[in-house]
Amino acid sequence: VQLQASGGGLVQAGGSLRLSCVASERTFSSGAMGWFRQAPGKEREFVVALRWRGGHTYYADSVKGRFTMSGDNAKNTVYLQMNSLKPEDTAVYYCAAGRTILSNIRNMSGYNYWGQGTQVTVSS
Repeated sequence: VQLQASGGGLVQAGGSLRLSCVASERTFSSGAMGWFRQAPGKEREFVVALRWRGGHTYYADSVKGRFTMSGDNAKNTVYLQMNSLKPEDTAVYYCAAGRTILSNIRNMSGYNYWGQGTQVTVSS
C-alpha cells in the first residue's frame, strides 16, 4: 500500500487548509488511517485518526475543535480539514494506515504504512 499526501502550503494564522491522503489500494477495512505531524527539532506526534469500522475519529487535544478528519473508503481517501490554524501547527504532516487497534491508535507503532509527508506552514 502506498499513501500519497497532498494539500499542504503556506497560510496565515487563522486560515484554513485541507489535506488529502490517497491510498494506492483499499486499506484495511477493520483498521484505521491517521495523521501525524513533525515540527522542526521535535518528535513526530499524533494529530487525528479515523477507524473505518464505525467511522469514529480520535483527536489530539491540541487540534480538537479546529481540525476535522473524514474519509471515503470507496475512494481509499482521507481528508484533514484544518481551520483556525496557528503558527504552532507548522509541521510536516504525514498520513498513515494500518490494522490499528484502538489501544494503539495514537501511536506510530500502530500503523503499517506511511505517506511521504506534506509541509504545512502557518505564518503569524
